[in-house]
Amino acid sequence: MGRGDKKTKKGKIFKGSFGKSRPAGDKKTTGNVPAVKKES
Repeated sequence: MGRGDKKTKKGKIFKGSFGKSRPAGDKKTTGNVPAVKKES
């Protein structure tokens, strides 16, 4: 168990892989929403 163990989170970080113990996660959208212009 450690960096060489692909089944652990630390091992997946070391190998750069994803799986059950280290999910890839959802792609988060950035806050680049166009600004709403106010009518004056």
